[in-house]
Parts: sequence; C-alpha cells; structure tokens
Amino acid sequence: MASTYLTRTQGTPTSADICTFSFWVKKCATGSSQGIFSERVDTNNNVRIRFLDDDTIQFFQTDASATSFNFISNRVFRDTSAFYHFVVKYDSTQSTPSDRVFIYINGVEETSWDTETYPSQNLDIRFNVSGRTAYVGSFELSNYLNGSMSHVHFTDGTAYDASAFGQFDANGVWTIKTSPSVTYGTNGFFILEDGNSVTDQSGNGNNFTVGGGTLTNTEDNPSNVFCTWNPLDNFYQESTFAYGNTQVRGKYPGVIYGYETFNTGTLGMTSGKYYWEIKLSANDSGATNIGISDNVTTSSAQQLQQRTYGWSYAKDGSVKNNNSSVGGTWSSYTTGDIIGVALNLDDEQSGLNKLYFSKNGVWQNGADPSNASSVTGVVGVTKPENNSSGFYLPAGGDENAGNSTLQANFGNGYFGETAVASAGTNASGIGIFEYDVPTGYTALSTKGLNL
Repeated sequence: MASTYLTRTQGTPTSADICTFSFWVKKCATGSSQGIFSERVDTNNNVRIRFLDDDTIQFFQTDASATSFNFISNRVFRDTSAFYHFVVKYDSTQSTPSDRVFIYINGVEETSWDTETYPSQNLDIRFNVSGRTAYVGSFELSNYLNGSMSHVHFTDGTAYDASAFGQFDANGVWTIKTSPSVTYGTNGFFILEDGNSVTDQSGNGNNFTVGGGTLTNTEDNPSNVFCTWNPLDNFYQESTFAYGNTQVRGKYPGVIYGYETFNTGTLGMTSGKYYWEIKLSANDSGATNIGISDNVTTSSAQQLQQRTYGWSYAKDGSVKNNNSSVGGTWSSYTTGDIIGVALNLDDEQSGLNKLYFSKNGVWQNGADPSNASSVTGVVGVTKPENNSSGFYLPAGGDENAGNSTLQANFGNGYFGETAVASAGTNASGIGIFEYDVPTGYTALSTKGLNL
C-alpha cells in the first residue's frame, strides 16, 4: 500500500467515546513512519495509529496542541515476513484510567510501554466524530503504510478485546476469525476482507474510496503468508524493494557494500515440492542468475552460482553450481522473460533432490517435473539435511556488474503491479501463476509448507 491510502467521512456516531480498531498488517519496510489509521484537522488536532521511525507502534491524540493520550510500545516491529494482528480497545467512559485503553498484539495484551498516557474520562476519540475524515493507510496524507493490510474492522459504540477477532489454534498460533460476531454501530466498518475491496462488509454501507495511489490485490493474507524477497537480508546487496517486496533491484556499484551479490526469499524449504516464477523485468548489462541457495549473502562479492550449495540458471543459458557448469541444453533469456523454478525435496535421484527450470512455460533440458520417476533434464541438488543450513531459499541476483530487476510471483498472481496474463492450472489451489504448476507442486507459502 506504499503511497496508497483510503478515505471516508464519518457520520454521527453511536458513541464518540467507545470503539475498537482491529487490523492485520504485514510490513514491507522498516525504519520509517507509517500511518495505519488517522484523522487530522491540523498539526494540533489529530489522532493516529502508526509505526514510528524506530519501528515501535503509537496510539496518539492531540487536541488544541495538548496531548490527550499517547501510547508508544517498547517492543519494535521489524518482521517483514509475517502478519501482525493489532486490536485497540477504547472506552473513555470507564472511571479507572487504566481501563480506558487496551492494546492487543497477536492476541496478547501489551503491558510494557515506553510511553503510557491515558485519556481523560469521556474523551471523544477524533476518529469517530461526525464530519471528520477517516484515513486508512496514511497519516497527514503522507507517512504511507509500506505493506499489506487485511480484515480491517472498526466498531462504533462497543469495545472488544482481541478474542472477538482472533483465536489460538491447537499449536498456540494466533489465527484470524474471518467472520467475527461483533456489533459495528453507525460508523463501524469492515473492509479489505477478501482482496482489495474497499466496500464495507459490516452491513452499514460505510464504503471507503482510494484517496491516492493504487490498491492492488494479493494472495498473501493472515491465513496463508506467501514468500517474498527478504529486505532484512540486504546488508551487502543494498538492493531496493517494491510491490510488497515481490520486486528487487540490485545495486552496482554499491555505495557501501553492494557488488555481485544476490537476494533471497523469506521462507525456507526443507521438504515438499514448490514452484515459483521470476520475471526479469529490467537488466542493465548484468548477468542475471535465478535459483536457490542454502543461505543468505555473507560477503560483498558473492555470486549465487559460486556457492557450494547454490544453483542458478543464468541469463546466458548456463546452469551452474559452485562455479561449475551443470551441463545440458538451456535457452538464454532476456528482459521480459519469465523463469519458472520447481524444487522437489521429496524425491531423489542418485542421492540428490531435484531442481528444474522453465523459460516462458517451457521446461528446459527436456525435463518433466510432473514425472517424479523421470531422470531427464534434472539438476541434482544436495539434500537440505546435508547442506550448511538445513533448508533452501529462493535466490536471485547478478553475476557481473549490473542492476537487474527481478519480479517474483510466489503465488500472488502479480509481477510487480501487473497481474498474470492468463493463470495456468494449479491443482493445489494455492496461489496464482502465469504458467501451469507441475503436478504435485504448490506455492511457497505457509499453507504450501504444511501440505
């Protein structure tokens, strides 16, 4: 949602003193102020829920230049690979100050605060006052949320704790309630329920509009988190990320460290069969490499194909491991081509697992990943339990000086902000891809990892 925000004008509330905010959010960047909910008349009169520059979260209101309430967390939120669930319960009618605000994170009440200033009794929250403009995804029409949001609720007149919107499963993992039983009140709403719809699902008809930017859909959601490029693995590379971290652009020469390095995905694989697609959307004379690695970049001049446990399909049509050619017949590729990667960590050949590459839907070297017994065109890879980390990560980068832009479709159904032209078949039903997913394979996501 970077540079994108939603807006609507509030009507007469059921109660300006009692409400609940509930939302799931996946950050795509750290170290910047990012608005989630806000209302603003001017600098001296506003309310906001936002991430601060230091990645803490703040719930704050000021009226006539005076701070009305202020909560700033001690903990920081820097995980860009998962959704956080926040619930803010507000009831200023309570006689005891500490009963007026409760904030829950992934189902657990937050009790440790850097700043903890409670509202006065019966203080109206500015977000829920008639005629005020409510914003989702920004603060001060800037400080946009760089990330994804899902299942955004606001209840007017009723204060709920986290259990109204989520629950712990048998493994102790906090999970979403997709259809919570709550009372929304006059100004209440439920948006971003399933995709990028800003149509209110509460029954109130309190629809939002896109005030700026482009609101795109994603398969990535709290119930099924998909792999992306990992912006936290970027010390040497100095790459830039976009579109929910599904796009990465290399940097050469790096101002500090970046030089012939590669980026990796957020989810690792130890077993199973997975498929993903990488589009070379731009290439500045570099020798692009797409493949897998057992680990992240650990130096300023580390090429993917030079790793002992790194395999890559290069732009020139070679496939290498540990700087040695794997051999076979491979087509070169160029800007605009889509490389499919299929990794089979369940079946083996001569004690090795199986890796396959396709170009624009055509499997290279005569391979057929749908046929587990076939030995044609297979790239043998060391089993995860025998490499240095115990897992493999999707990987991609440049072999020589260049600034390749790699757009990953791990199942979101987009390359950057462009949807796939015509979705291929996918028997697992997890994810949307440009080309047919091989039989028995699935997307690299939390559901895919647990099949």
